Amino acid sequence: MMYKVEAIVREELLEEIKEALNEIEINGVTVSQVMGFGAQRGYKTIVRGQEIDVMMQPKLKFEIVVSSDEWKEKTIKKLQEVACTGTFGDGKIFAYEITDAVKIRTGETGYEALQSSES
Repeated sequence: MMYKVEAIVREELLEEIKEALNEIEINGVTVSQVMGFGAQRGYKTIVRGQEIDVMMQPKLKFEIVVSSDEWKEKTIKKLQEVACTGTFGDGKIFAYEITDAVKIRTGETGYEALQSSES
């Protein structure tokens, strides 16, 4: 079974998370800049003397596809370990079952599409 692990985390954790994923030998990661809010509903700030609500927080979304339950659990554990500050806004991690994958260059599918190849 293949899984997609998505983590929505604080922007300032980019380098730490990249290093942590490299430590556990994750070799395929997509990172996007995203905006959103959770239970804390943003924050209030003063702009030109006016108080405004800033609902959308800048975050990073990491997307990682792994080839087994073991790799899913290992990836989630590492992401949680590195991304947890213990305060509101730390983010969320989601895991989805993937039914198939296709490597565009070679046409390989499933598990083989996730593997790196020299040719």
